[in-house]
Amino acid sequence: MRIALVLEYEGSSFCGWQSQPSGRSVQDVLEKALSKIATSNVRVVTAGRTDTGVHALYQVVHFDSQVQRPLSAWVRGVNALLPDSIAVLWASEVPDDFHARYSASERCYLYLLSNHPVRSGLHHGKVGWFHQTLDLEQMRIAAQMLLGEHDFSAFRAAECQAKSPVRNLTKLEITRQGDIIVIELRANAFLHHMVRNIVGCLVYVGKGKYQPEWMRMLLEGRDRAHAAPTFSAAGLYLAGIAYDPKWSLPGFVEPLIVGLLQRTQSRQGKT
Repeated sequence: MRIALVLEYEGSSFCGWQSQPSGRSVQDVLEKALSKIATSNVRVVTAGRTDTGVHALYQVVHFDSQVQRPLSAWVRGVNALLPDSIAVLWASEVPDDFHARYSASERCYLYLLSNHPVRSGLHHGKVGWFHQTLDLEQMRIAAQMLLGEHDFSAFRAAECQAKSPVRNLTKLEITRQGDIIVIELRANAFLHHMVRNIVGCLVYVGKGKYQPEWMRMLLEGRDRAHAAPTFSAAGLYLAGIAYDPKWSLPGFVEPLIVGLLQRTQSRQGKT
């Protein structure tokens, strides 16, 4: 049978999603726990890989199992074998033609950026940080230039393995919650480091280094060397994967985002 899981993780202590020789990736520890429950080797397929230090509020994977287990075993049983920083939230049997990656229609990422003169110790690893006051209106103007289907070569990592740099960015919204700037991005898919490179360029615009039109020039120039450095992974969250309702996966994003921001604001008030 094919099983789909929804999980969340705090990525600071992992070397990203993808399996590594060190065995300290999210994929490695998840597959080890699943294999114990299944009493056989389990390999998972993910909706999207995350880098070292990147977190997930809603990651989707699927795997095939030759053994029958109650769904509670794939949730509570697996969680009992996982590190505290990873949790399976939901599990269900799905049709054999469901694919965590290829059945997905949209990905959503959040970047949380602390815009405060002094870095936060309490938020270490959970938010990015920039000390100068940022002009959100200028950042929003720049963000609008990236919406739609474009060649995002200027915003992809040199080691990106995607066959095409063309992506359809459907949402790039920037809001502020106290000292936290929230950048929400949605697209059919993302290139390697695409979100963090966009955030870095938005910060350059927000601090006045460049005018918003610079973003259009980068997009049209397709040259990564002319863009801002890749921003910190600390504030990046995979917030959701969208699927056709026929697959009956639980909804994502809005409740999770609200909960995350409430927790962040509560901690911010204690600093």
